[in-house]
Amino acid sequence: MQNQKICGWVKEGDEVYVKYHNEEWGKPLHNDNELFELFSLETQSAGLSWLTILKKRGGYREAFDGFALDEVANFSRSDVENIFSSGLVIKSKPKIEAIIHNAKLFLELQKEFGSLDNYFWSKVNYKTIVNNIENYKNRTD
Repeated sequence: MQNQKICGWVKEGDEVYVKYHNEEWGKPLHNDNELFELFSLETQSAGLSWLTILKKRGGYREAFDGFALDEVANFSRSDVENIFSSGLVIKSKPKIEAIIHNAKLFLELQKEFGSLDNYFWSKVNYKTIVNNIENYKNRTD
């Protein structure tokens, strides 16, 4: 994808960012663990840059068993302590605990809606929303 147009928010010299932009950003997800991972990483970026989180993504995947919902939902207080001290993720107990708490809630969503995929995609009528920034440049409202 060498000739792909890079969005202005991407640090072009950063291989991690360019790869994310070209291979993942804006592409629909339908796998529950991948949806859980994206949701979890997005929450981790609160107060931090997305690039910071992307560079730690491998550590998050290791610390949170590949974002396997059943596994993460059963993490204990000692798992939180181990993750916190591992150096694999951002050192924030509330953020670590949030991933575990959200895993429990996501399992409830799976039970109710059949899958996270079903739940999230039902919110957009099972269709990808494509926004074109060019449509907004000259708006007056």
